[in-house]
Formats: sequence, C-alpha cells, structure tokens
Amino acid sequence: MGIFDRLSTLIKSNLNELISSAENPEKMLNQIIVDMRNQLAKAKQQVAASIADEKRLKDQADAEFKLADEWDRRAMLAVQEGRDDLAKQALLRGQEHLEHGQQLAGTWETHRMETEKLKQSLRDLNDKIEEAKRKKNLLLARQRRAEAQARISQTMSGLSDNSAFDAFNRMEEKITANERTLQAAQEIDEEFSGDRLAGEFKQLERASGGANAEQQLLQLKQRMGMLAAGAPAASRQLAPGVTAMGGAAPAQLAAGASPDAGTSASEATSADADLIAEIEGLGGSQPR
Repeated sequence: MGIFDRLSTLIKSNLNELISSAENPEKMLNQIIVDMRNQLAKAKQQVAASIADEKRLKDQADAEFKLADEWDRRAMLAVQEGRDDLAKQALLRGQEHLEHGQQLAGTWETHRMETEKLKQSLRDLNDKIEEAKRKKNLLLARQRRAEAQARISQTMSGLSDNSAFDAFNRMEEKITANERTLQAAQEIDEEFSGDRLAGEFKQLERASGGANAEQQLLQLKQRMGMLAAGAPAASRQLAPGVTAMGGAAPAQLAAGASPDAGTSASEATSADADLIAEIEGLGGSQPR
C-alpha cells in the first residue's frame, strides 16, 4: 500500500469517527423520516403521472374504436345508396381505426398493469414509513433509557470510594456531638447558676400535673363503670379561705376579718361550709 493510499485511509477513518461521535440519534431518526416522506412525495408524483398516461391511452383507444364504428356506419350508408366504391373505402378506413384502437388497447392494458404495480409499491412504501415512525418513538425511548443508565453508572462509579458518604457521616456525628455539648452546658447553667426557687416550683408543677392525671384516670374509670360512682377522689379542693370544718382560715382571722362582715358574703360562705360538712358526713357515715 502506497503512502497516498494510507493517508487517504487515515483521513477517511478520522472523518468517520468524527461523524459518528457527532451523530445525535434523535436528530438522525427525525431526518431519516423527513427523507422518507420526501421520497414518498416524489413517488406519488410519479405514480400520478403514470395514472394520467394510462387514462390518456384508454381515451385514445376508445376514440379509435368510435371512429371505426363511425366508418362502419358510413359504409352501410354508402351500400344503401348504391355506392359500393365509397363503401369499400369506408370499410378500409374503419379497419385502420379498428387496428389502431386494438394496438392502443394492448398498450393501455400493459400500462395499466404496470400502474397497479406502482400503486402497490407506493402503498408498501407508505406502510414502511408509518412503521418507521412508530419504531422511531420506541428507539428514542430506548436511547433515553440507555443515556440515563449511563449517567447513573457514571455517578455510582464516581462514588465507589465512599468518600462522599464518609464525609456525610462525619458531619452528622459532628452535629450530634455539638447538640450534646449544648444540652450539657444548659443543664450545668440551670443547676448552678439558675434560680433554685423557680426550679423547685417547676418540680411542684410537674408533681401537680401527675396528680391531675391520676384524677382524670379515676374519672375515666368511673365513666367506664370500672369504679363505683361514690368512690373517693384522689384529692379534694376546698373553697379559698375555708377550712374543712367550715370556719374561716386563720390567715383571714389574723387579718381582722369578722364572721358577720357582709350579709351576702357570710351567707355564701356558710352555705359552702354546710355543703362541705354534709359531703364529709356522707363520706364518714359509710361502714368501714
């Protein structure tokens, strides 16, 4: 192989590789469909021209047959008039038109068969183009799936060393450690530098919340029929400033409050005390 042949082969191989790498399957398939449609349009024009020729041949043959019939009629007219010489000439002319018509009819029949073949070829070409259009969508879907798979594989290969996941886990552990440190610092601040009295009251509030929960639980059991309706409650609350015996609280007496100070207030307090005493009496009257 000479140097020019090798150089030509090298150039062709590089050009083919460049073209192959630049080819976009979607664009190429769309262009192929466009080319097929252009070929179909040209084929339709050719078939239409062939059909027109077929019709022209048929019309010419029919015209020749009509002329033959016309000369035959003229020959009969000449015979009726006693002009045999004119009748012979008319018959000869009619025979010429008949032969010419038969030739045209044979040509038309051959052309008609060829035209039918062209029509069938045109239908086959149209069906192939429609099938290519359907396959194009399927091929494009396969191409997109292959591209997606390639991108996923490339991403997974880039993460095969687990460097990104290790860094993510380290950041998560660091954030968790910072949260624990912050919680420990807050507990230390509340324990040593906070208000002890406020802390004790918070504990009391939590304890009272537990007692309230116990009371609600007892009420729920009563509604469900698990406890008797007269079961003693967990805790009782008296009216503000009233003792269990119905008298005024020592703090009120110490402040100088008189038992008969205000007619309506004293009556309400007395009624509450009587009601409480009655309830306490009912609770004490039960057999032990």
